Amino acid sequence: MKTDRLERQEENIVIGPFIRFFKANIGILFGFIILFTILSFFADRFFTYSNFINVMRTISTNAYFSIGVMLAIMLGGIDLTCGALLAFSGCVTVVALQRFGVSIPQAVALGLIVGVIAGFANGVIIAYTGIHPFVVTLAMMSICRGGAYLVADGRPIALMNDSFTQLGNGYLGPIPLPVVYMLIFMFLAFLLLNRTKIGRHIYAVGGNPVAASYSGINIKKVKIVVWTISGFLGSFGGVILAARMSSGQPAVGIGFETDAIAAAVLGGTSMYGGVGTVGGMFIGVMVIGIISNGLNLLHVNSYWQYVAKGIIILIAVYIDMYKKRRENARKD
Repeated sequence: MKTDRLERQEENIVIGPFIRFFKANIGILFGFIILFTILSFFADRFFTYSNFINVMRTISTNAYFSIGVMLAIMLGGIDLTCGALLAFSGCVTVVALQRFGVSIPQAVALGLIVGVIAGFANGVIIAYTGIHPFVVTLAMMSICRGGAYLVADGRPIALMNDSFTQLGNGYLGPIPLPVVYMLIFMFLAFLLLNRTKIGRHIYAVGGNPVAASYSGINIKKVKIVVWTISGFLGSFGGVILAARMSSGQPAVGIGFETDAIAAAVLGGTSMYGGVGTVGGMFIGVMVIGIISNGLNLLHVNSYWQYVAKGIIILIAVYIDMYKKRRENARKD
């Protein structure tokens, strides 16, 4: 009897999280399956290995951003810096290699430091001034975009360095390196949210900042950590994209923040804060990536992608609001 009870407990430990995950994301999973099925029938070359690898490589950049944006939204905020930060860090890295002849590790470190500084500045300003994250990150987005143009003298900078470009175009076995990085960061984000004190604090601050403050949580520290992480991930995406394109381009990344927000919200991250999962966010990233890839394969005008993503954000936020109202009604 005791052995049976222990076996059931072990099964619950393993199966429980999966059941909760499917219950929490049943809507987006169902939509993903329908979308995947439709495109498999109507889009040539969609259901092929090469296209799957291409999709995974393409969505990896959005996945880096979406992790940071998800964390910011979980605190009831937002981060609009990622697209401009991608351009800025990429240009800094390429300029350091091309014009100053520094080593690849040093150039990559410089690119990443740009993101850490920008993210830390966002966090400090948000935590200590009370200015809304939308305004702070919008201003930082403009600063980073201007920095990218200044560093690159307003034009793309080509780079011929095979060792550097391998960071974005290389493979680990059959898996592209950008996908490997994505999987590593998603695993680390999962550990952060589910196995660390700062992760519990993120949920607590986002869910009820007043209660979190009374329980002794350093809210300012949590905000600084979250936006610093988001800045680091934005700059990492910039370095890898620069390696993939073999150039630093100050105009790249426009609109990337929209994709990240859409993926996070579509994946169940609540705009009210306190709710979000890495698994749900990844499904959101996949949906956004498949929509873009499918529309391209169907030869649909690329401008329709912006329309589709805007509609997705509106629907996802409305569903979030509807769930919140129902929760409040049950409490009353």
